Amino acid sequence: MKLFRSQGNSETIVIIDFGSQYTQLIARRIRELGVYSEVVSIDTPWSAVAELRPRGLILSGGPASVYDPNAPRLPNYVLESGLPVLGICYGMQLLGAVLNGRVEPTTSREYGPQVVQRTADNANDPLLRGLPEQFDVWMSHGDVVVEPPAGFRVVGRSESGLIAAMAARQIFAVQFHPEVKHTPDGPRILENFVRDTCGCRQRWTPASLIESAVEQIREAIGDGHAVCGLSGGVDSAVAATLVHRAIGDRLVSIFVDNGLLRKNEADGVVELFRNHLGMNLRHVNASQRFLDRLAGIEDPEEKRRRIGHEFVAVFDEEARRLGEVDFLVQGTLYPDVIESATPSASKSAARIKTHHNVGGLPEDLRFTLVEPLRYLFKDEVRQIGLELGLPESLIYRHPFPGPGLAVRVLGAVTRDKLDLLREADAIVRDEIDRAGLSREIWQVLAVLTPLKSVGVMGDGRTYQNLVAVRAVTSDDGMTADWARIPHDVLARISSRIVNEVPGVNRVVYDVTSKPPATIEWE
Repeated sequence: MKLFRSQGNSETIVIIDFGSQYTQLIARRIRELGVYSEVVSIDTPWSAVAELRPRGLILSGGPASVYDPNAPRLPNYVLESGLPVLGICYGMQLLGAVLNGRVEPTTSREYGPQVVQRTADNANDPLLRGLPEQFDVWMSHGDVVVEPPAGFRVVGRSESGLIAAMAARQIFAVQFHPEVKHTPDGPRILENFVRDTCGCRQRWTPASLIESAVEQIREAIGDGHAVCGLSGGVDSAVAATLVHRAIGDRLVSIFVDNGLLRKNEADGVVELFRNHLGMNLRHVNASQRFLDRLAGIEDPEEKRRRIGHEFVAVFDEEARRLGEVDFLVQGTLYPDVIESATPSASKSAARIKTHHNVGGLPEDLRFTLVEPLRYLFKDEVRQIGLELGLPESLIYRHPFPGPGLAVRVLGAVTRDKLDLLREADAIVRDEIDRAGLSREIWQVLAVLTPLKSVGVMGDGRTYQNLVAVRAVTSDDGMTADWARIPHDVLARISSRIVNEVPGVNRVVYDVTSKPPATIEWE
């Protein structure tokens, strides 16, 4: 059962995914305009697309070249539907090729910040209406439309003179990425397309759907019983609260303590969900089982796989003890679906990391899945959580990886390393909170590296561990910049870790953005 989908909504923008790492950002930006959007794979049939009642189509970017024999092709319905179309990056090149324009590799690849100049004879073009004559964009491509198809007008060029935007009737295309924050005028471009060209109105408000979602859950589950794997994070908490509101104690939430959580986190989960929210909660301490499974494992992908498989095993054992249970509640979010479950993701996009919150379940799963958040982004889930009365400390807590501290201990995981990292992490978060920076920072974390360095403590030399601190600012986690934490705050963090955490004599701060780095180190 998949709730919160735009059932019956006549104003949907459908995004066709050609494998870009930014595809889900397009959907987010459209929803920020108050319009529902949904991503579909390139092989989704028109019958399924038509059910969404699209008012316009957006073609995402992608890593392929249109002249590659195996490159993703344009679905026939894109041009046959008569709907407004916006092609982005690869989407522009695809339109150029299909409509008999000319696409070629660039002699000098455009990547990163660029400036686009609007063409003088197309100053009032609908797509770029309201933009300055010159505006900053984010480029990421190796091919370019060198000759537009017949009937298209060039409405923007890059500094090097390459075609950056073109249009014809209701078909528009841009070589840059309007969906990323590095294109400041991107929201205006998308708004011009979605509202002016497609005629969509501001109607998408996820918080207003709570009552209908609860009703759908109640109707689908009926007199049955459900179980939920509760991690203590925002996603599972909101999903569990929605289902609990619908069926009460016929939902049993199972909290698997894997021993990889942050300091005092397990106690906090029990206090909030059992004592404060009154949920039927089962707390399973399986920390030793997870440590045994991780013994000697250094590869981060293998760590993720083992943790995911062990979670499923522990959860299934506990669920079987409950007797007759019909439904399994999961806090699956839309980014998880796009990255891990859509056909296009496996065909056209590179895998960045293994997820174990989508997939990983046994093939003989005896439950019917209930995924009330499946079509929502994190910010939308937070809105719903606040409406449901969940505390802000939970709603706005920083993202925490499913495999927990196991992927912040670089190399093999042991109990001693986890305890050391827990203390360092607690100090980092405490100082960030004291400085009033928690809401400004998207994510802050400590990493126990496999490095040791020489230090001086008291009258003697030491050879101890190096802890790295990372803090980033971001709107969505897809791109991120390192946080400019005041030096005095960094100094307190470093001093406290070195003085209060035995075995650490050096602290460093990570000043790398994403890309090229990821937010987590593993």
